[in-house]
Amino acid sequence: MDFTLSPEIEQLRLRVRDFVAQEILPLEGDPATYGEGENIGSAALATLRAKAKAAGLWAPQMPKDRGGMGLSVVGMAALYEEMARSIFGPVSFNCAAPDDGNMIVLNKVGTKAQKDRWLQPIIDGAVRSAFVMTEPMPGAGSDPSAMRTTATRKGDRWVVNGEKWFITGAGEARHFILVARTSDDTRKGLSAFMFHADQPGWRILRRIPIMGPEEHGGHCQIAFDGLEIPAENLLLKEGDGLKITQIRLGTARLTHCMRWLGMAKRALEICSGYVRERQSFGASLAEHEGVQWMLGEAAMEIEIGRLLTMRAAWKLDQGDFARKEVSMAKIAVADVLHKAVDTAIQLLGARGYSKDTPLEWMYRYARQARLVDGASEVHKMVLARFLMQEGMEFWSWR
Repeated sequence: MDFTLSPEIEQLRLRVRDFVAQEILPLEGDPATYGEGENIGSAALATLRAKAKAAGLWAPQMPKDRGGMGLSVVGMAALYEEMARSIFGPVSFNCAAPDDGNMIVLNKVGTKAQKDRWLQPIIDGAVRSAFVMTEPMPGAGSDPSAMRTTATRKGDRWVVNGEKWFITGAGEARHFILVARTSDDTRKGLSAFMFHADQPGWRILRRIPIMGPEEHGGHCQIAFDGLEIPAENLLLKEGDGLKITQIRLGTARLTHCMRWLGMAKRALEICSGYVRERQSFGASLAEHEGVQWMLGEAAMEIEIGRLLTMRAAWKLDQGDFARKEVSMAKIAVADVLHKAVDTAIQLLGARGYSKDTPLEWMYRYARQARLVDGASEVHKMVLARFLMQEGMEFWSWR
């Protein structure tokens, strides 16, 4: 088992690291950089994105012939981790949710015409996008089979009615991927469509307040009242909505892990500098055994998360769905993100709790990790199902 990055990927990783250090990290301390939802403001983001494009570090997950870098999932893992050293990093390279996952699924399932119309503007950074699936109770959440939003065929169009909520990025999105019920079939009852923000028949009911910070465009509750979608905007075939959801969420869950690992490492980086210098009871904090235990345990669990993430990335590159590997990574990395940030705040004391560092931002952000793209408990159920099906083969080296 060789975990060595290729010379090409290693060179790109170091270039991303330098770009983050020189261009992005200095902006975190300037209150004027932040916009609505405590994320990077549009003006600063536009400048960074232009610089990332000029540096040849734009959209690593997308094909070269569409303006991306054409990297494997393993290559993405190495670069995304470096990007997320800054809280503004991933979005600056066009690697932030939800655009990241939307681009990946559209590139996999879209026709050429659909890619030209719906995907290319997202790659170019000309528009933002959203994935519209989750519904208010008793509708679909972790269980898509509970979906209540309907799309009814009328001639050459589909008419959509229903309600969705916690739709990340909907406040700024122009291109939407919508999953709706098209029949009562238990396996093939959902379909996926593209629609544009300018189309009539839908509206944002509210931007749901959250602990924050937010992705650009917030998390919105939206209603559909007769939205008409042309038949050519159907992704794959009628009844393939669940398949598209699985294709999207598989890689999207893992790219979350890649970014969270970068943030977890940054948290330890921030507190490590402090504990080296802070004197307490005649010695630096770093010399105290209790502090060493806290740092060592967090560092070890970050490395476990990295290994799980890279194992899943490698399997995805081999054409495997890597369902159980992605679930294991998602559970472990969501936990260690919170642990690393919490450890850093504890070691910095009152300073960690203040806004003098980005740790309190990270702490609020980290709590969502155990919820988004499937709660940790759902992923544990997935693992239990695999264990019962595979027995000892669950741990196969294949």
